[in-house]
Amino acid sequence: VELNELVIDRNQELQWRETARWIKFEEEVEEETERWGKPKVPSLSFRSLLELRKTMSHGAVLLDLKQGTLPGIAQQVVEQMVISDQIKAEDRANVLRALLLRHRSKHQSVNHLSIINLAAGSVGLLLPSVVSAGSVGFLDQPSMAFVRLQEAVLLESVLEVPVPVRFLFLLLGPPTANMDYHQIGRSISTLMSDKHFHEAAYQADDRQDLLAAINRFLDCSVVLPPSEVGDDEMLHSVARFQREMLRKREEEQNSLVPSKHGDEPLKRSGRLFGGLIKDVTRRYPQYLSDLQDALNPQCMAAIIFIYFAALSPAITFGGLLVSLDIYLTLMKTDGLIGVSELIVATSLQGIVFSVLSAQPLLIIGFSGPLLVFEEAFYTFCKDNGIEYLTGRVWIGFWLVLIVVLTVAFEGSILVRFVSRFTQEIFSFLISLIFIYETFAKLIKIFQEHPLQNCYHGNNTVSSSKCNYTAAARDSGKIVGEPNTALLSFVLMAGTYFIAFYLRKFKNSSFFPGRLRRIIGDFGVPIAILIMVLVDYSFEDTYTQKLNVPSGFSVSSPEKRGWLISPLGSDGQFPVWMMAASILPAILVFILIFMESQITALIVSKKERMLAKGTGFHVDLLIIVVVGGLSAMLGLPWLSAATVRSVTHTNALTVMSKAVAPGDKPRIEEVKEQRVTGFLVAVLVGLSIVIGEVLRQIPLAVLFGIFLYMGVMSLNGIQLTDRLILLLMPPKYHPDQSYVRKVRTLRMHLFTIVQLICLSVLWVVMATAAALAFPFMLLLTIPVRMLVLPRIFSWREIQSLDADDAEPHLEEKEGQDEYSQQQMPV
Repeated sequence: VELNELVIDRNQELQWRETARWIKFEEEVEEETERWGKPKVPSLSFRSLLELRKTMSHGAVLLDLKQGTLPGIAQQVVEQMVISDQIKAEDRANVLRALLLRHRSKHQSVNHLSIINLAAGSVGLLLPSVVSAGSVGFLDQPSMAFVRLQEAVLLESVLEVPVPVRFLFLLLGPPTANMDYHQIGRSISTLMSDKHFHEAAYQADDRQDLLAAINRFLDCSVVLPPSEVGDDEMLHSVARFQREMLRKREEEQNSLVPSKHGDEPLKRSGRLFGGLIKDVTRRYPQYLSDLQDALNPQCMAAIIFIYFAALSPAITFGGLLVSLDIYLTLMKTDGLIGVSELIVATSLQGIVFSVLSAQPLLIIGFSGPLLVFEEAFYTFCKDNGIEYLTGRVWIGFWLVLIVVLTVAFEGSILVRFVSRFTQEIFSFLISLIFIYETFAKLIKIFQEHPLQNCYHGNNTVSSSKCNYTAAARDSGKIVGEPNTALLSFVLMAGTYFIAFYLRKFKNSSFFPGRLRRIIGDFGVPIAILIMVLVDYSFEDTYTQKLNVPSGFSVSSPEKRGWLISPLGSDGQFPVWMMAASILPAILVFILIFMESQITALIVSKKERMLAKGTGFHVDLLIIVVVGGLSAMLGLPWLSAATVRSVTHTNALTVMSKAVAPGDKPRIEEVKEQRVTGFLVAVLVGLSIVIGEVLRQIPLAVLFGIFLYMGVMSLNGIQLTDRLILLLMPPKYHPDQSYVRKVRTLRMHLFTIVQLICLSVLWVVMATAAALAFPFMLLLTIPVRMLVLPRIFSWREIQSLDADDAEPHLEEKEGQDEYSQQQMPV
């Protein structure tokens, strides 16, 4: 929007001067500095809007006018004003002369006689409106004309920028008409900058359509009474009231637009494998676009980041599978499944899933709950004299049968009962596991390498000069090294903070926007590189490095091979265990089902504006079938990893550029493609080949990535925000719907109920009852459906548990140019 006023220059000649503009928000030219002022929301007088509607109802409306030049347009407008008796014939020349005065972009002082020339534009269409309004002494009454050209034309020297013009608005009248022409000009310009009115103006067939669009604009406007407001905080109620009106308008608009993807993915079709067929027919036709959308630099940054995000859990969880602790010799699986198997499983299953899945944004990986099950099942097999790997093969067979039956009868629709209550508990738990594992491993480093002073006689010397022979080496384990714990802490914290603040840097005011985005996108790889160089610079300090296998071999070649016989190593695997394996198979299936489907729900939340849909049925089938058959190779089962999947989606989120001064970036799109997931899985598999390079990366650096993913995944979870509110006085609570609609004590009670469920899950997972974890997770669903309605009212549950219409998470991410938001994991 460009606002020009008719002024008298130094030569006492009339000409147009640019004094304000609208790029979504209104900006005015500062008189002293001739610079654009701070962007602001246009505030209009109610009277000016009523006057605008009144003049629009009596003025001339010319729709689809066939003219291509400013003189031709002005001639037609003047003639129509004469025909409609708005101006006299003798005033024709004066009005025409006023319209054709020359335009300048520099600011000069404004005369009391003003005519406003304003261009209202639509971002993307670049088809502005030109509005002229003002008082002139030669007219007896106000006269108005609204023009929509049949084709957009370029009117030279009219606008500051050379863009085509489609609309014109003219309002002239005498100074004695008791009408503020300047405010009416601002009103029509603000209307034309509103996307709903702009669309209505494009589609209008007559005057009544324009008047109806003005009425709809007034319906969503707020009138402030003429009284002083002592505190700006009191204005929050006004903004909140208007947001409610805007939300209702959006709902009305959306109710008239048919769904882009037809039937909902979690709606029962009523036929065998109906959901699977719908997933395939909806998603696979977009396969070519999945490849084309990957041709973006942001995808390259995501590949590097997610590679380390996928490799680090494979290395770390693989080490945990080998031993009770990565630094102790007590075995969890007696070395039968370790780093090699987890790397191969992550790569193999990831490749298959990225190629065939309906939602390739999901990242397949190992998780804490699956680790708990593997440990519990190994203990059971060892106590009962059963071959662990062979038992897993039969569990895999049952998994395939269970998932085929589940998909055949569209069992995935049951995920509809997984409400926000359960999603947030599970997501918070997974993020907490990442954070806990980081500090647990760091504490173990401090235990193995305690900080100590070194003495030489009566003189204290630096610990870096301590005698290295003091380090005890037991079975290849290095302990007691000086400075190891301190350097490990620095590497972990440095990786986390560099990655975190480089992400924040993306929305800072330094450097051009493109450079900031590149730095922000590659923040994690940059953090890893910097801290690896820091570790390399300390040649006299020991830090534990990545334990990547050298070569394609199993973790314990003396105990097993790559192929596991279903009959056992001696062919005597008990038949009763073949049948009884269905019970642990059900447990594994519940774990994979819950984690994968909840992750898919989180990734596909409506605020992410995914355009290609998802596929709950086909994705579950691929994950479970491939994982079940992989048990014959002695590979671990995997699921859609919540933290890694959300991090992957965040890395592929494209934020809108803040083209409007004062505007904040919003989610524009997510690069929905399958190339990044495919290449990440391939690179994880190739990690065995480049093991020598990866073995130079300190484990503490990966701890920093663990911490980064865990902390960032907590952002946007409503449970996290409500936990913070427990420590905050009510007067400082944010303006969120669950704060406004629920009393503070009731909101805190809801938070405490979720904390109790979270604590129970953590205790079960950390004790001998770990095999019951899937059932305990399922129990949160009846707690939500049966217990909460007895404690809270329906309105309170809707406000706290339903998906908030206000995209709280994405507003956070928009300010951070991702989300990086972050997605409510």
